Amino acid sequence: MVVHRKEMHMKETFGERIRRLRKDRKLKQEQVAAALSVNRKAVSHYENDVREPSFETLIRLSELFRVSTDYLLGIQTVHSIEVCDLTDREIRLIRELVSDMANKNRDLNGRLR
Repeated sequence: MVVHRKEMHMKETFGERIRRLRKDRKLKQEQVAAALSVNRKAVSHYENDVREPSFETLIRLSELFRVSTDYLLGIQTVHSIEVCDLTDREIRLIRELVSDMANKNRDLNGRLR
């Protein structure tokens, strides 16, 4: 089972998306580099859109960040959260939380217009 939401970062470049995912997970470039079996400079080049990763590295990035390769490439604009190791109760709580937050944001956006 997967919880979906529309991604707000639709105009991000590949590099910006990688950087955001890394920072969201509080990882350093060195840690990402080690997980990908590349050097830190390669990660910096990916994040700055200087260089593109190989297919193999792209797959490793998707596994590391637990997102699809389509999401990394900007093809898919839905971000998924993997919930397969959670109990039914925990999944229900997450759905309720997401619903509450979405309603709050809709209310705020409605007031700002």
